[in-house]
Amino acid sequence: MIDKLKSYGISENLLNDLQKFRDFYKVDEEVQDRIFEPTDFFFGVDVWEKCIYSLLNGQNLLLVGGKATGKNILSDNLAFAFGRPKWTISFHNYIDADDLIGVDTYKKGEVVFRPGSITNVARYGGFGVLDEINMAKNEAISVLYSALDYRRLIDVSGYDIVKLKEEARFISTINYGYLGTKELNEALVSRFAVIQMPDISKGLLLEIFRSKFENVNEEGISILSDLFLSIQDKAKNGQISSRAVDLRGLFSAVKLNRNGLNIKKALEIFISGKVFDEYERQLVTDLINLNVSDNLKL
Repeated sequence: MIDKLKSYGISENLLNDLQKFRDFYKVDEEVQDRIFEPTDFFFGVDVWEKCIYSLLNGQNLLLVGGKATGKNILSDNLAFAFGRPKWTISFHNYIDADDLIGVDTYKKGEVVFRPGSITNVARYGGFGVLDEINMAKNEAISVLYSALDYRRLIDVSGYDIVKLKEEARFISTINYGYLGTKELNEALVSRFAVIQMPDISKGLLLEIFRSKFENVNEEGISILSDLFLSIQDKAKNGQISSRAVDLRGLFSAVKLNRNGLNIKKALEIFISGKVFDEYERQLVTDLINLNVSDNLKL
């Protein structure tokens, strides 16, 4: 991964420090299987360098951005680049404090403590990805305060205090465009280094297309990039919901097209079909028909 980052243009001095971090902090054999290479690479030198600098200096990250800005891909890439085991906590599942810290359970007739994700991050010096933290319940948020500030500990009621290992970090993501999100309070935000995720540009979209597909039709990916940005603009302006702003769906449509399916049918399955409001779906369909020809091959 470090060689890949070097070839991508990340500062060599910064990568030397990253290598020292990896060499110094070893990983427990029990959690080696939680270190895995992401299927997608995050593109964006400036964002990469801000994140690496912050994490090397002991900071936790708050990634702020709209849909399709790559927050989760970046989180996975950072955990792998630092060589740390990763636990992901998705707050849109409405988990509570027990899910984070752990619960009592029975094992061979005895009551034992089964640690939660946050406790495991602390014990193993892992990276905890707090996905959509602005959807978390207040009781779940309260668990995080002491783990995120200078105390770096978790108080497990009825058991003991768990101190975070020095190499443990948290990466939170927020997207204010999703239903059910709320403002993060000032005390919580102050515990993070905040990284504003830039909206995806056409140049970056083309770069991602080329990295995912070999011998791709350059004219075709330019057309699809323009289509995606048009849909994104309509969502920003409130003309449609963000359902159609689906980069994964766009790539899936390309994959099906390369396997023989008509591109418009593929886009119907993975883009317009995800918009359930009839009026909005027609707007997206009109954009597709306006930009994309039936015989387009990727």
